[in-house]
Amino acid sequence: VQLQASGGGLVQAGGSLRLSCAASTRTFSRYIMGWFRQAPGKEREFVAAISSTGGSTWYADSVKGRFTISRDNAKNTVYLQMDSLKPEDTAEYFCAVYRGASVYASVSYNSWGQGTLVTVSS
Repeated sequence: VQLQASGGGLVQAGGSLRLSCAASTRTFSRYIMGWFRQAPGKEREFVAAISSTGGSTWYADSVKGRFTISRDNAKNTVYLQMDSLKPEDTAEYFCAVYRGASVYASVSYNSWGQGTLVTVSS
């Protein structure tokens, strides 16, 4: 599975961005998908995940209530709507395919796509 994230950019604190992750697979609808982020000098951290049908979602406490994950299986795409952005949200954002175990752990994912950089200015 090849994944391509897009939609990052520079935004002021309090602003919004919508990230997209397009998958090059016909079996996209079978997979739980996740978003992670990595800030400079820090480890990659879980942001959000969504079940194959979109019926279940999981969020990191740091983004709960501000970010919304969704998917369009007809377009093989998962989205991350980010509102009320804060400078601490600045990071490179990655999408990945869940393969098993904890949805919160990066080791449970593979097929990492290229990231998209989000910079939030204060």
